[in-house]
Amino acid sequence: MDASALSSFALVGLIAVALLSDALNGLHDAANSIATVVSTRVLRPHYAVAWAAFFNFIAFLFFGVHVAQTVGTGIVSAEVVDAAVIFGALMGAIVWNLITWWLGIPSSSSHALIGGLASAGVTKAGFGAIVWNGLGITAAAIVLSPLLGFFLALLLVLAVSWVFVRSTPSGVDNFFRSAQLLSAALYSLGHGGNDAQKTMGIIAVLLYSQGLLGATFHIPFWVVLICQAAMGLGTLIGGWRIVHTIGRGIMVAALTTILGFGMLMISRHRGLFCLGLILTRCVTCCMLSALVFLPEVLPILGVPSKGVVLAAG
Repeated sequence: MDASALSSFALVGLIAVALLSDALNGLHDAANSIATVVSTRVLRPHYAVAWAAFFNFIAFLFFGVHVAQTVGTGIVSAEVVDAAVIFGALMGAIVWNLITWWLGIPSSSSHALIGGLASAGVTKAGFGAIVWNGLGITAAAIVLSPLLGFFLALLLVLAVSWVFVRSTPSGVDNFFRSAQLLSAALYSLGHGGNDAQKTMGIIAVLLYSQGLLGATFHIPFWVVLICQAAMGLGTLIGGWRIVHTIGRGIMVAALTTILGFGMLMISRHRGLFCLGLILTRCVTCCMLSALVFLPEVLPILGVPSKGVVLAAG
């Protein structure tokens, strides 16, 4: 695509739309990291949201931009991507995120953005535009997230439960109140390091399609900063509907602090695992699978749990 084909005003507008999508991701998904902290009453909602937003923003200090590279060049061929493809992908993701946010449904922003980008590329250039190796690995990571979230959280909570089997309930609760703060911070770091990079990849490939990155695709540092800031701001502004659904709507009784710690730590390690393999993944699916099934399975295995699970909504 010729660099002059898109005016500066239109380019800035598209970048703004991408940042809006990133902010909605923060509003929609990052609330997962605080729902268990709020449900167990470790932090009040306002403080918990600020806690998550801060660690979302500083994630770029700890991680590279491997996921952004994958989104920019590993889903749809960079040569196919133009302003129309980017706009279609972003609007599809934004509309879906707004619908699920309004309805309080904990859905995956990763599904929306990756699916929107792939279908927009197919619409423009057919199935030959898809980088099947990259899309296949990404799709597998998204599909496997619920299963991995459940089994890894089960193993971790079982291990921790038996380690503290001789401790008093009040002592365990006090310890894991502090541990939950740490796990929520680590979760937010992993979320910011993974999900914000999807928007980085989108903006970078847009700039590349306009000839503004030179001959080699890369992620400019200013793109990293504005994407991390947009996600942190989105988390800070809202997300209360999602917090309510995950932290209260699914569970009748409050989660125990040990379960909250286990779910956050497993989701965090799933995120870092995917970052290391240059994959995108669904943090919401990982969190919900652990949240819904753990309180039902643990009593069968001899680990008491206060959580009673209902159907979401």
